[in-house]
Amino acid sequence: MVTRYLPLALTHSPTPRIENFALLAGLDAAVRGMLISTMPLVVYDALGDAQSTSIVFFISGIVALVWGLMVPWATRLIPRRWAYTGGVVLYLIGMTLGAIGSGWSVPLALMANAMATVTIFVCLNAYVLDYVDRANLGRSQSTQMAYAATAWTLGPMAGVSLYHYWAPAPFLVAGLFAAILLVSFWVLRLGNGKQITRAKRQAVNPVAYLGRFFSQPRLIAGWMFAVTRSCGWWVYVVYLPIFCIEAGLGDKVGGIALSLTNALLFAAPALNRLVRRLSVRRSVRLAFGICGALFCASALSSFLPWAAVVMMMAASLFLVALDVVGGLPFLMSVKPSERTEMSAVYSSFRDVSGIVTPGAAWLVLWIAPLPGVFLAAGLGLLASWAVAGRLHPRLGTLRPSRGGAEA
Repeated sequence: MVTRYLPLALTHSPTPRIENFALLAGLDAAVRGMLISTMPLVVYDALGDAQSTSIVFFISGIVALVWGLMVPWATRLIPRRWAYTGGVVLYLIGMTLGAIGSGWSVPLALMANAMATVTIFVCLNAYVLDYVDRANLGRSQSTQMAYAATAWTLGPMAGVSLYHYWAPAPFLVAGLFAAILLVSFWVLRLGNGKQITRAKRQAVNPVAYLGRFFSQPRLIAGWMFAVTRSCGWWVYVVYLPIFCIEAGLGDKVGGIALSLTNALLFAAPALNRLVRRLSVRRSVRLAFGICGALFCASALSSFLPWAAVVMMMAASLFLVALDVVGGLPFLMSVKPSERTEMSAVYSSFRDVSGIVTPGAAWLVLWIAPLPGVFLAAGLGLLASWAVAGRLHPRLGTLRPSRGGAEA
């Protein structure tokens, strides 16, 4: 056959490296970072108040949650490389709707982008669990954060500035990054990942793998940590800018604050090394405890708007730390035969937080001013601090006898 005479590099994909996954994560961050501070302003400008904005984000979260839980089922019918490609195409559709910016196009753009994010997240995590061994999961997470640092640092501020210059501009720039992401994915030739299945295993459905998830307490705890962390980011990204507008600080403060905070992502590899010294349990507890206390302090100091903003910025530093270490309790507990399914369950943390946060904020705003949302988030973070005390003390530490990470 002709393929016998082709160079090996053209007939077989090389084994993906941690840096390859980090590159894809960085490009995805460029897409999301451009819009993370812009979309709340776009929706708020279109609807005019915080409660209506909460309802739109609430509906978008429900759509993304249902969509994300169906991704593993879809990958049984559609190769993973095409599922990932479909996620990027959803990004392009969302950017087109956002650039139109009229009528229902803004809420539809929000939903399309949320569906794209969860699809790409599920597929990328499945690839990582296929090719990165458990002992290197921490390094993989921190490397992804470092590659995404520039996008998360410059994107929020740039997106808001471009939006004020010309409303469609941030969507066009984000669409360009989405196109680059698609090309990069196909150049890396990740294929469909490793196919590890049990003998005569039937195709699973969402209800079946949710049952297996709920039977594993460590997975439940790890997922809950991710949900709480994401709720903290939702409050910081969506409600802090609205607080700044209503407090008379302007509509650019939120984007600038997020950009300054995300500069800490450059220190993600150093944070990962620190975690190895402290253990995952100590690191997670420390971050949740301080972050929750600062959220509550921000709510109590809201009569001094700048003080509240500074408190929230300080809290967000520990949210960044949780981005590095908060996912490890879940990822270190996943069975190899359940990678795709549990990646979908794990990815649902973003969608669940996208439902819980605006839903809870909508209720809180009926009885309290906006800083009440900060207080509610702080109490949730402190609850995770309490639960994290039940993690195994040696989780994530190296076992000298085996050279691997404690699971």
